[in-house]
Amino acid sequence: MAFTKKTVRDIDVNGKRVLMRVDFNVPVKDGVVGDITRIQKAIPTIKYLKEHGAGIVLMSHLGRPSGTGYEEALSLAPVAKKLEELSGYKVSFVADTYGEEAKAAVEAVKPGDILLLENVRFLKAEKKNDPEVAKKLASYGDIFVLDAFGTAHRAQGSVVGPAAYIPAVAGFLLEKEVDTLTSIFSEPKRPFVAIVGGSKVSSKIGVLDHLIDSCDTLIIGGGMAYTFFLAQGYQVGTSLQEPDWVERAGEMLKKAQEKGVKILLPVDNIVTDHFGEDAVGEAVASNAIPSDRMGMDIGPKTEKLYADAVSGAATVFWNGPMGVFEMDQFAHGTEVVAKAIADSSCTSIIGGGDSVAAINKFGLADKMSWISTGGGASMELVEGKALPGVEALLDA
Repeated sequence: MAFTKKTVRDIDVNGKRVLMRVDFNVPVKDGVVGDITRIQKAIPTIKYLKEHGAGIVLMSHLGRPSGTGYEEALSLAPVAKKLEELSGYKVSFVADTYGEEAKAAVEAVKPGDILLLENVRFLKAEKKNDPEVAKKLASYGDIFVLDAFGTAHRAQGSVVGPAAYIPAVAGFLLEKEVDTLTSIFSEPKRPFVAIVGGSKVSSKIGVLDHLIDSCDTLIIGGGMAYTFFLAQGYQVGTSLQEPDWVERAGEMLKKAQEKGVKILLPVDNIVTDHFGEDAVGEAVASNAIPSDRMGMDIGPKTEKLYADAVSGAATVFWNGPMGVFEMDQFAHGTEVVAKAIADSSCTSIIGGGDSVAAINKFGLADKMSWISTGGGASMELVEGKALPGVEALLDA
């Protein structure tokens, strides 16, 4: 399934000022940038624009500011420095987004220059897609490029706004993300094994549903597994559970059975008596969880079951951890699954969010075929939804 929107290749950028929405929502602590993945992934489009004679005005959000003005902890200033270091290009920064200072800095941008504006979310109206915000931002460029896949599912001022006023096209990252995530569902190499973890069935219901329509085996882990256990009549003790979703989980198990899709649920679990760094786990069978215990990870038999299923796959899609991987003693199940994917010769697609954090924690990023930069956006594409940011671009 080819990308259906125009990209930077389809438009003449020479001598033009290009306004580009990137996703530089990266961890910054005490002025130091943590994970640089999202910055690195934006560089190919920036490089292309620079080499083709465009002046580049970059904008992004960072974190969740209150929207009432400047907040030092959420300034993009350290990100500008990090982009300069990673790209080898000079990057200017202006501590303003919508005011006179930003306007002057933008007007000074010449072909080949790169300017990063301050956090677009320091103004609350940006999130509401206020037309005044959209118009203001659009006035900064002759062309709008959306390369922020991580926010493409949000109809916000800096994501869809400028497209109403100036020609709007996709950057390379956005194109690749949409292509990769849609093609695994339209024509996956089989067997196609999907692994979905995380805490809640309710937040992944559309994803699970869509996967049952296209995969051969669906592996379920994480907190959501306990709601499926309830649907099978098991007791889950004090484990995370969503009683309102038990019936729906049961319907999914039935749908999978009717479609001939194999669903793998944990056969054993690591349980503990409380949630905490000092908690000690023990393995118990899924149908024998004591009433005063909570599940924290998949057990050793399940690890083997899941690793074996992955080893025979041609395509693997993974979203969501198998347990509370932030605590080392409950990270083993997630690590085993991550390593099984890394060791397999399959095409592996990691659908954003905690799975990416897990892969980075275990140092396996270079062993994966594609790691998505968007959690929510990946999930919406996997559900088969249209992304507002992509919809707003010019058709190819």
